[in-house]
Amino acid sequence: MTTEGTEAVMYTVPARKAMLLRLDPAVHKALAQWAEEDSRSLNSHIELLLRKDLTEADRMPTDAQPVRRPGRPPTVIYR
Repeated sequence: MTTEGTEAVMYTVPARKAMLLRLDPAVHKALAQWAEEDSRSLNSHIELLLRKDLTEADRMPTDAQPVRRPGRPPTVIYR
């Protein structure tokens, strides 16, 4: 495949804050099963639930990045 005459667009993934979360094993199992049913990773499912609660409590930061789409972000897109 040739990319001659196409423009490469680079995307960067915003930094993510890592943290340790201790859960009751039964809660972990229930969340993992729910995430699998929704075709999400456990991490993204927990973030989705936290964002939902923040929004409902009117505490979502205005500078929060939008929810990431499922799957790995592209590194290069050719136009």
